[in-house]
Amino acid sequence: MKAKIGVLYQNDDTGADIRTGLRNGLGVEHAAMIIKEASYEVSDPTVDSQIVALQSAGVDTVLIGATPKFAAQAIRKIYDIGWAPARYLGNPSSSIEAVLKPAGLTKSKGVITARFLKDPTDPRWKDDAGCNQWAAFVAKYLTPAQLGDQVAIYGFSAAALIVQVLKQCGDDLSRENIMRQATNIKDLDLPMLVPGIRVNTSPDNFRPIRQLQLARFNGEGWELFGGLMID
Repeated sequence: MKAKIGVLYQNDDTGADIRTGLRNGLGVEHAAMIIKEASYEVSDPTVDSQIVALQSAGVDTVLIGATPKFAAQAIRKIYDIGWAPARYLGNPSSSIEAVLKPAGLTKSKGVITARFLKDPTDPRWKDDAGCNQWAAFVAKYLTPAQLGDQVAIYGFSAAALIVQVLKQCGDDLSRENIMRQATNIKDLDLPMLVPGIRVNTSPDNFRPIRQLQLARFNGEGWELFGGLMID
């Protein structure tokens, strides 16, 4: 039985990218599975009406392609109206601190996302060398509350990637060489990447992350499942 997909997205270029990515992923033969799209403006106070519209359309699978504030609202509203569709959350809004806690941890249980960064609050990474590096960085420069903040972890990882590019540049820090090295990253492992995921770039593909791992929120943390998805 095919899913009846509804999409919540921001009415700007970010939202347009999400819609395009979903349609490209489904392909022409499955595009009809999207039965309802609901957009919101950044100035909207809530997305309550958009969630109700998706429910009324008969959607059974929701892609929450929203920024953190509105993603938290969407998760909370879906739960509060007693609706139980499959919920897929965009990676940028998968932070437990910034999204799931404001939405309500119980209300967020069962949400699925695709991850490429480790969650240092997950016991599985207790003795992980990369998470230990991150914890040391947090202890020195941040606050304990930011240990599990995915936005901060993303920034840490981006900085580590920049360091690698500069190392490859050597003494030549010209724009041309920086661009040459930035587009020539090969199988780079970063401390907070999920095992098996590597950074790769090339002159004709600037996208550094091309693998993702599905994860389901269990009410406390993200549980990885399935194999790596490779683009």
